[in-house]
Formats: sequence, structure tokens, C-alpha cells
Amino acid sequence: MPDPIDLPPSARRVAEAAAALGLAIEIRAFPEGTRTAEDAALAVGCDVAQIVKSLVFVAGDAPVLALVAGHHRLDEAKLAALAGTGTVRRASADEVREATSYAVGGVPPFGHPAPVPSWVDLDLLERPVVWAAAGTPRHVFAVEPRSLVTAIGATPADLAG
Repeated sequence: MPDPIDLPPSARRVAEAAAALGLAIEIRAFPEGTRTAEDAALAVGCDVAQIVKSLVFVAGDAPVLALVAGHHRLDEAKLAALAGTGTVRRASADEVREATSYAVGGVPPFGHPAPVPSWVDLDLLERPVVWAAAGTPRHVFAVEPRSLVTAIGATPADLAG
């Protein structure tokens, strides 16, 4: 793991948030990038199904977070039903940053300025370890998915379309 001092500020915030949640994570840097699920799986050397896509949507006028397995597409109608709204829309890059304090491609599942209602793809819970963004498009961390769900208070759900 890079020394926390060597991490960019956004990745340091993820490390600090993980520690506050009681999650022991090791942030790894990949200069070639981990912006997409496929890029991340290739860099890490895992199956794309082990990659957590942190997708920010707007339900009504509030942000919501869908943690989706890398090989799945999110079913927006399912997310809208879970959020209790008729529809959801993908958040703009500015809305993602406002809700999470991170840029698209580096959004972690936690460490946001305020709690964001979160749902996690049931398929991720089938994996012994999953990998999620750690604040930048070049940093990721591994975590046991059930520990992640418990730490962040996410709701497991069928999100795949």
C-alpha cells in the first residue's frame, strides 16, 4: 500500500473514512487507471464481477447511490422503486461531486459529506472480496462485501437489469 502521506488528498479521505467505519482497507494505486469496471478488473487482476461501480443517481431531488457489480447494468426502474420515486436519473458530474465530494470515476461507497441512501447489488454479496474506487480514477481498495454493507448501512437489493 502506498504510504498514506503519498496518497492524493481524496484517497487519504477514503482511508480516513474507512478507519472511522471500522473497515481495514489497503488502498492500491494503478497509474494506468481504474476509471471503468473493465480497467479496474484488468489492473487488479480480478473478475469484472468483483468490481463495485458506485453510481450516483437523483431520485426526486435527492442523491442516491447504487453499488453495482462491474458486469451488470443498473436497472433504473428497480432503483426508482427502491428509492420510492417514479423515476431516477443519472446525476451530472457536478451533482456527483456535490453529493459525494468525489469526481466521477473515483467515487467510493463511503466518505461522503452527508449520508447518501445506498443499495448494493446482491451479486456483489456472492463474492469473497470486491474492489471499489478509493477517491480517484487510479486508486482502489479491496473489502469483504458484507462488511462494507454493514459499515455503510446499505440495503442489499436486486439492481441488475
